[in-house]
Amino acid sequence: MDEHERQMREEQQVMIVEALVQAMDRRDEVFRVIDDSEDVDEAIRRVGQLLGVGEGPSRAVLDLQFRRFTRDQRQAIASHAQELRSQLPGGR
Repeated sequence: MDEHERQMREEQQVMIVEALVQAMDRRDEVFRVIDDSEDVDEAIRRVGQLLGVGEGPSRAVLDLQFRRFTRDQRQAIASHAQELRSQLPGGR
């Protein structure tokens, strides 16, 4: 894997982890959108619209287990997101 591919993968991982944090912060809205969706494809699309993310991060939100919504798990994921961001060029 060349440097460009590695950076693209890292950026995608950051987007996914940040979407998870955002979903946790907006869990009531996310649950409502999922519950109101006819099928998984619609839920992915609607979660993406709600959070302003693409299909990959939306799928990760739908795959998130309910046990991850505890405060300590949210903090662990938020810390992981910060760590990933700091490793990107420019430290976003």
